[in-house]
Amino acid sequence: MRKVISTTNAPAALGPYSQGIETQGTMLFLAGQIPLTPAGEIVAGGITEQTTQVLENISAILKDAGYEFSNIAKATVFLKDMNNFAAMNEVYAKYLGDAKPARSTIEVARLPKDVQVEIEVVAVK
Repeated sequence: MRKVISTTNAPAALGPYSQGIETQGTMLFLAGQIPLTPAGEIVAGGITEQTTQVLENISAILKDAGYEFSNIAKATVFLKDMNNFAAMNEVYAKYLGDAKPARSTIEVARLPKDVQVEIEVVAVK
């Protein structure tokens, strides 16, 4: 069983993909989220503001699908500049708390719309 997850409380997909896909009612794969508001505007500010918006988007999609941050098993963080790791990590820790999923953080040359951060997650019930 495969279910498409879509919420208006997070930005719409920018291309031919879904915000999330749930499989077997127990695993949720979220597309990478960038710091767009649900209206599709890039959040002004630096890595702190952008990471906050990304995690708010993830929260909205998780909630719509019946999941929480504590269900996240794996996160992948893409940073435009690894020098922003500590600031991103500070915001990330506030949202993930004790959940502490497995995580990879990768510096990339460029992200969609030239944002500073993108995060994708896999959650499990």
